[in-house]
Parts: sequence; C-alpha cells; structure tokens
Amino acid sequence: MVVGAWYGRALALAGALSALVPALAMWGFTVDDALIPLRYAHHLASGAGYRFDAVGPSTDGVTPLPWAPLLAPIAAGGDLVAALERAKALGVVAWALAGALLGLGLAKRASGGRRETLHAAVALLVLGLAFPIGAWAASGMETGLATALATCAAVSFERPRRAALLAGLAATLRPELVVWAVIVAGGAAAAGSLARGHAARTVALALAPFALCAVVRLVAFGRPAPLALLAKPSDAQHGVVYAGAAAVVVLTPILACAPLALALARASSLARTLALAALAHVAVIVAVGGDWMPYARLMVPVAPSLALVFVDVGRVARTWSTLARVLLALAVGVLIGVRAAPAGRHVHEARKDLIAQARPLLAGAKVVAALDVGWVGASTGASVVDLAGLTDPSIAALPGGHTSKAVDLAMLLDRDVDTIVVYGEPRLVEQRLLRSALFAERFERQATIAFGAPRAGSAQRYEIYRRR
Repeated sequence: MVVGAWYGRALALAGALSALVPALAMWGFTVDDALIPLRYAHHLASGAGYRFDAVGPSTDGVTPLPWAPLLAPIAAGGDLVAALERAKALGVVAWALAGALLGLGLAKRASGGRRETLHAAVALLVLGLAFPIGAWAASGMETGLATALATCAAVSFERPRRAALLAGLAATLRPELVVWAVIVAGGAAAAGSLARGHAARTVALALAPFALCAVVRLVAFGRPAPLALLAKPSDAQHGVVYAGAAAVVVLTPILACAPLALALARASSLARTLALAALAHVAVIVAVGGDWMPYARLMVPVAPSLALVFVDVGRVARTWSTLARVLLALAVGVLIGVRAAPAGRHVHEARKDLIAQARPLLAGAKVVAALDVGWVGASTGASVVDLAGLTDPSIAALPGGHTSKAVDLAMLLDRDVDTIVVYGEPRLVEQRLLRSALFAERFERQATIAFGAPRAGSAQRYEIYRRR
C-alpha cells in the first residue's frame, strides 16, 4: 500500500479525530491518584528526591516507575493543579498522534479494498465512541501515554524489534501489560520468520524495560513489585467482574470477537497475535483483581489494537457476523456514553475547587492524615500520612483493603498527626477513627468543605479535624 493514497490520509485523519474528539469531550475527567505522581515529580525537580513528602523517607508510591521523572519538568513550579493540566495535555497529544498512526495502520491492512476500507472506517467510528479511552488519555495519568505506546507497538507488528521495544515501554507505565508485550513481541518475531536467536532477543527486548523497573524497585525499595500491589490486595472475584465489564465498555473487544475458532484460524498472524495477547491481558486483569478506578482503566491500553483484529478478521468472517458485532458495539457505545460519560466530565473542576478551598484551611498543618492523598498533597506542603498505604509501606502492609486498612489513632498520634481529613461519607478506615473515644478527646472538627458541580449531581464534602 502507498501510504500517500487518499484513503491512507483519510484514515489517518479519522484515526486522529477518533482519539482527539472523545479526549477533548472528557477533558474534565481525572482521578485523585493523578496528583500523587505530580507531588513526587515536584520533589524530584526541586532536588528533594523521589519522595511523596519533602521531608521523610523515599517511598515507592507511583506504580509506573518512569512516570514521575517524566513529569518532573512540568511539575517544577510546585503548582500541582497547573501541572495536572499539562499532564492531561501530554496524554491527549500522545494518544491523538497514536490514533493517526492507527489510522495509517488500518489503511495498510485494508490495502485499498472497498470492504476492508469500510471496516477500517467503522472501527475508528466505534473507537471514537469508546469514551473511556479518551477519558483516560485526558486524565493526567500515565494511561494515555501507555495506550499510545501499545497502539504504536501493534501498528509496528511487521517490524518486530520496534514493536517489542514500544510494547515493553508501555509495560513500564502499566506493569500488567508485560504479558501482552511479550506475546506481541513473540508473535511479531514469529511472523517475521526471525531466526531463533533473533526471536529470543526480540522477546527479551519487550521484557527488558519491565525487568529494569523491577530491579530498580528491588534495589531502592526492597521489593520488585509496585507498592500498590501490597496496598490493594488482589481479589480474583472482583477481577472477573471488572474484566468482563471492561471488555464491554471499551467496545473494540465486541468488534473483535468473531467466531474465533474459524475466523482467527484463517486471519493474519497480526490478528491472531493481538487477539491472543488481549485474551492474556484479560486473564492478567482477573489475576490482579481488577481496579477500583472508573472507566475500565486497565483494559484501555490494549483496546485500540483490536481495531486491527477487526479489519483482518473481517476479510474472512461472514457478513452477518461482522454487521451484528458492529451494530452491537455502536448500540453499547451510545448507551454507555449517554449514561456514564457525563458524570466524569466535571471531576477536574470539582477537584480544583476542593484544592482552592482546602489550601487556607491546611495552611498551618504540619502532618496531615488522609485517605485521598492526591488532592490533599496538592493543597499543602505538610507531610501527609496516607491512610490507604499507597505511598506508605508500613500502612500498606496492614490488614485490609484500599479503604479499610487497620490504622488506629494511636499510630497517627505517634506520627505527630495534627490534622485529619475525612470524607463526608466515611470509608471503613475513617469510620474506625471517628468511633474512637480517643479521637473525640484529641480532635475537633475545624471546617467542612463542600465541592462538586450541582449540574453534575456530584455535590460532596470533606471534613477537616484539627488536634485540640
């Protein structure tokens, strides 16, 4: 295929738009955890080192190890709200560029055929309806860049070493992608008929970035796995539910799930490899217990690559099967978009409002304890005790899940906590603290912060308690 052909340019533009439009529509989406690596990044840029608190131990509080160093230049000024907007822009730009490359890749698979070009256009339309992909690109988290790298790896399938390296880099940002990366590299090497030694080196190239992160963690923090695995223990039952729902809401798995035994057996090596890699990724998601964040975050990075599977399988699948999957994906995309997307579009503004209100109230604090440490860390330069354990190994090791760690008030007093931030509808760890007689004796409520745009139906509040 000549990439300069009209359909190549048209699909490249369509690919960029299918990435950019939903990302801009969901620009207002973010999560509290997006602010955690930015605080690490600011301390890196200021010379304080890789740490959540300016004074205190260096802790492994960012699951994608390279993410905080990448953010350091944009977080140097210390205004984490402004830095978050720059991180959001980075994710959107990266994903839009990858979307254009995906469009070119689909044009290559279509090879100018009328039916295949139509399938490619439909795949990009469905991808544009998959608002979770755009939401996570605009979230300020690493997911947008990971999705871009994974998509570029899939598009580079005919160049095995490039595909392996890009897939491996994606796995440094989302560690659960490592199995997907290895399968993609192995499939690309096999399709390229590389000699056994070259194929092994290609797979090693996909694994090397992930392994390097594990070694750095082992040396620096004493464990090869991210601290989040300890702070949020896995639950396979939740993982099954999460993976099933995620495979639906990102839409492209619906497109790709043709009668696999027949269609994939007759499809290309690329289609078989990417389908197998996606299935393995679903199994990994189940094994890690899914995720507590909304909008299918763990499934998003591999979703765009399944558009390539759809186009390749469309060559051999029956027309009625292809049409049924397209109609189902479009219907699900419209339904979920109408019902679920609006709730996420005002989170960023609500978070900015919350931080602005909290700054003067936390100005005199020296040590703050909170469960949602992202916005708290953006509101104050004080040390922060993380009740979820995401940035604190000693709390991460305690019994309990993400919001139910067995933290008692005596532990907080031993750390000289003088301020405690509690959500208006307390989670389990917060309930335990509030019920303590010692809490009533030592702390009193100083203020209540109401936030959230009424138009989004998300009016919420936090309560700030100060030590007597």
